[in-house]
Amino acid sequence: MKHTAYAFPYGTIVLEYENDVLYKLRCTPEEKQITSELMRDRSEFSDGVYRQVQEFLAGKRRNFDVKYCLNGTDFQMKVWAALRQIPYGETRSYKQIAEALGQPKAVRAVGMANNKNPLMLLIPCHRVIGSDGSLVGYAGGLEMKQALLAAEQRSIGSM
Repeated sequence: MKHTAYAFPYGTIVLEYENDVLYKLRCTPEEKQITSELMRDRSEFSDGVYRQVQEFLAGKRRNFDVKYCLNGTDFQMKVWAALRQIPYGETRSYKQIAEALGQPKAVRAVGMANNKNPLMLLIPCHRVIGSDGSLVGYAGGLEMKQALLAAEQRSIGSM
């Protein structure tokens, strides 16, 4: 498995991939020192993923064209599938997702599955909010979550 990292406006993006298949894309609010060891695993594939992330952040891309592999429990896979159904520029609450899965009492379990999302941005967990409309929990930090949602709204408004 190859690992590499890229700087971006909200910290660092860390990619884990093998044979041009993405297994993890994590955004951390901390700026990691991008060492020559991390740069060693950069490739045309990882650079392409990073380019798509930049296009997404700039509002020039709404969907990613990346081969990926997900590993999780059956419930996590259902939650992640539900997250992929949230349209660009829209949000859903944890409760709405639990209800859509036919498990209205599984709000916390939806939150935990959201937290375990291995492919941030590709599986848009930033579009999940509290039932009162508040921004809650995001591995990339609430500042990044707010910026992503605002960028999506600006992109929609400019079309």
